[in-house]
Amino acid sequence: MTASIAFLKAIDDLPIGTFTGAAGPRRYLVSHQIMAGGKSHKLVAYQLGGPDYISLNLYLTRKSGALLRPCEMPAEKVVAFVLALVPDVQE
Repeated sequence: MTASIAFLKAIDDLPIGTFTGAAGPRRYLVSHQIMAGGKSHKLVAYQLGGPDYISLNLYLTRKSGALLRPCEMPAEKVVAFVLALVPDVQE
């Protein structure tokens, strides 16, 4: 699946490393890594106190553009999660 501009902006705005945040009423522990000199993102999120899990890879390619590869879940689920995710304020 090719990633939308809104999705790309949302993932670029997320902190790098491990952080907590909310997507709707659920709270998550999130790990966001950038690899391959900025050409790849990996995001994994675990719901705090619940069963939900999100995992995705995003590949930024010259030939095919931004390719979203969810890990064993629908692309719509990971897109909705990233668009809704609000990281906690880090002080």
